[in-house]
Amino acid sequence: MPAIHHALVLNLHQPPGNLEHLLVEKPWEAREILYAYDRIPRFLWPYEDVARVHVSLSGSLLETLSNTEFQQNVYGVVDCGSLLWHFQNRTIIDILGTAYYHPILPLIPESDWPKQLSRWLGIAQHLFWRQDFSGFWPPEMGFCMDMIPLLKRQGYRFVMVDSEHVEPVTPMAEHERLYRPHVARHGGEEIIVIVRDRELSNAQSSGMDYLWFVKEVAQRTRSCDHPPLVTTCSDGENGAWFRNTNNDANFWGGFYRDLLEAARADGSIRPTFIHDYLEKYGTHGEVTVKTGAWNTEWHDGQDFTQWTGSPSQKASLHRLRVVSTAVQEAIREAGHREVGGQEQSVLEEAQWRVLRAETSCNFYWGEEWVNRANQDLDDAEATLRRFRSKKYLIDADPGWLSTL
Repeated sequence: MPAIHHALVLNLHQPPGNLEHLLVEKPWEAREILYAYDRIPRFLWPYEDVARVHVSLSGSLLETLSNTEFQQNVYGVVDCGSLLWHFQNRTIIDILGTAYYHPILPLIPESDWPKQLSRWLGIAQHLFWRQDFSGFWPPEMGFCMDMIPLLKRQGYRFVMVDSEHVEPVTPMAEHERLYRPHVARHGGEEIIVIVRDRELSNAQSSGMDYLWFVKEVAQRTRSCDHPPLVTTCSDGENGAWFRNTNNDANFWGGFYRDLLEAARADGSIRPTFIHDYLEKYGTHGEVTVKTGAWNTEWHDGQDFTQWTGSPSQKASLHRLRVVSTAVQEAIREAGHREVGGQEQSVLEEAQWRVLRAETSCNFYWGEEWVNRANQDLDDAEATLRRFRSKKYLIDADPGWLSTL
């Protein structure tokens, strides 16, 4: 039987201002989250010969971790500057690109997609001292085929998708669908899709031991006559399994250490970077991917019910589209007039408010969080009124720029 290649993917995200809020209101929870981040490179250092982990960090999280005031406030808990430096270790960590404010891209206006992606690239290229990010992590694994041309223009080679939404175009067996990379085509462009095993990922997020994992993976890939790529993806800082500060009882000491030790001893499961697997084994066939997200709690992600099920969620998403359209129209108008200076700054403020309103958490965590989206949309509309009235030329306060 061929060696089994395992791609481990961890999503790290905090909505804007959340860590700062927790630091005041729930300081131990904030510490647990920060420890979970700091634990990743520290745990992997002794295993540079075999450890391979993919990590996605949202732009809003990177914004917080790189903020000098926040760094000062948590110094002595975690050295955030050093943490960001440690994530640059490309021997053990591969950073996946994503969208800045962690929006579910199929739910927000397509005209906002380029800004969400380019804004993330801007901060990530600066903090990680690199230009290239070969893989893309769609926030909440929210994917639709319309995203493919933009992802290609942004320079991505592959994108992560959930197994429940992948449908073969090329005839293939189930084990080939799940455990080989494929190509998806749309709008004259193509991209490689990497298939997340949903059931194994559920176990990764809630707790599992190495012996169970070995047996389960062997059973699932028993029919493979090719080197299988088993991909597991979950959040990397949520739940006791990842936040537990006792390394013997968390994901790293309770599971991943045994996997790494076995890999050193030439075990059947080999941690791998996806880009290395692609270089060696390439892709298999063509698939199409249904629009959807990953599963959360009892939701399967097929219709985005987690984020669109209530009247307030629907109303806020509708309003988001209306305000975004108004901002885009103002930007086009300004482009025709070749505005600059204060006018350009005001439009950038309005757009920034819309992008932040699109944060997926705003549409997941109940009424209070929906109101966060509405507050940003209120501010965007107020900023647009300033733009239309030209009042900002007299008394505009540029203080908002310090929040970018």
